[in-house]
Amino acid sequence: MTTQNSSQPLCGIVPPMITPLLGRDQLDIAGFERVLERVLAGGVHGVFILGTTGEAPSLSYRLRREVIDRACQIVRGRVPVIVGITDTSVVEAIQLARHAAEAGAQSVVTAAPYYFPEGQPELIEWALRLVPDLPLPVYFYNMPQMTKVTFEPAMVQQLTQLAGVAGLKDSSGDLNYFQKLVAVAQARPDWRVFVGPELLLVETLRLGGHGGVNGGAQIDPALLVGLYDATRRGDHATVERLQARLVKLGEIYRVGRHASTVIKGVKCALNLLGVCSGELAEPLHAFNEPERRIVAERLTDLGLL
Repeated sequence: MTTQNSSQPLCGIVPPMITPLLGRDQLDIAGFERVLERVLAGGVHGVFILGTTGEAPSLSYRLRREVIDRACQIVRGRVPVIVGITDTSVVEAIQLARHAAEAGAQSVVTAAPYYFPEGQPELIEWALRLVPDLPLPVYFYNMPQMTKVTFEPAMVQQLTQLAGVAGLKDSSGDLNYFQKLVAVAQARPDWRVFVGPELLLVETLRLGGHGGVNGGAQIDPALLVGLYDATRRGDHATVERLQARLVKLGEIYRVGRHASTVIKGVKCALNLLGVCSGELAEPLHAFNEPERRIVAERLTDLGLL
């Protein structure tokens, strides 16, 4: 795989990487390397560490720094490494961003601080104070399910005026909202708008989006990369075939009963595939045997196991 020119705006599939664990504060280093090499071999265009799928809010600051260091060492510049710095503390977010820059990451991502629900004026004030202190370009992350606030299009319009902002990732699942983001982003040709829910990848690309931050790319990276490529070149037959496979892959995320089932499903699948540990960061715990059997059946149906 060739190294992507970091001076060019990022497009494509950027998987939000899990954080494989061997204990409460211990990284599964070998497993982390295997999962990173798995997505790189599948042709992804970047990797995003310490996001929601990476369980970042549940990890110690020490472990977050280790994840950054290991990821940059393993990837070795083959694709951009993007680091999540979301935190309730602006000071900690800035310090993590500085560590990411020193380690060799290309950009950072932050959702809104997730304890106190900010109003839109407070949110823009937070952004205006944060961005100048970041050593790397930043993508904002719209995740209202977790943060209790939304980056409204009017606020995003103000963000386009900040030189240090590279774009936005949207995990709201709202296509009307996403279309408004794309319209706002037209003011900045270098801006990028990514989608989180992978089943919306094709629709958002057709609306003018630039790629997906899709967890399923760790389980079947060639599927998501192939779907992105086929959509971009207008190969409708291939898109239809791969979208049907993506729907089957998505059944893995519905094995559990709670919202955590997505992270549990991805980690369980990778564990069953022999890639890495399936342990979750506390307070969550991995699937039990009945759920593991269901995930194994779905991987088998996909021809992955």
